[in-house]
Amino acid sequence: MTEQKTSYQMPELPYELSALEPVISAEIMDLHYNKHHKAYVTNLNAALEKYHEAESKKDASAMIALQAAIKFNGGGHINHSIFWTILCPKKEAMTGPQGSLAKAIEKDFGSFEQFKEKLSAAATGIQGSGWAWLGYNKPLKRLEIATCANQDPLSTLNLVPLLGIDVWEHAYYLQYKNVRADYVKAIWQIFNWKNIEERFTKAGH
Repeated sequence: MTEQKTSYQMPELPYELSALEPVISAEIMDLHYNKHHKAYVTNLNAALEKYHEAESKKDASAMIALQAAIKFNGGGHINHSIFWTILCPKKEAMTGPQGSLAKAIEKDFGSFEQFKEKLSAAATGIQGSGWAWLGYNKPLKRLEIATCANQDPLSTLNLVPLLGIDVWEHAYYLQYKNVRADYVKAIWQIFNWKNIEERFTKAGH
């Protein structure tokens, strides 16, 4: 029973590794999905196994020591599981959101263009590794742009994740080298707005 609860699995990619070209190359996708994401899942399961062992021995210090590994690898798994679904092949992508999400973006950011500018600036400006997010603040019923360091999930800021841009170097460096801004600009061509809108609806706005 415990094993089922803690044995996290890789999500299936909703498209081929080459499907996001030319924006994201098949080589990057292969490394990003099959190596990096897989490592987060493997390490999360290993850390949770050790955690449950420590818990059964009532070893609080060992449980506390393992929390950093659980947060990092668990966050990596959560973030990437969202990331793959909010992207889609260029030919299937819409230029922007429709309906209630489009209205909410206009209300909270002034216009879609202003929102795009703010999220892009947040992603480009992250020092080191991390993520830039569009999140939904349930208590305040509004959209917010936020950044998270490393693999911290957006839930640590009490926001529901709708759209995230991964700016770890493994997400773009093979293709865009050190010009992160070019990658951030290009990724807008492959956002799956249908999926992002569904997340907005589920957030219970």
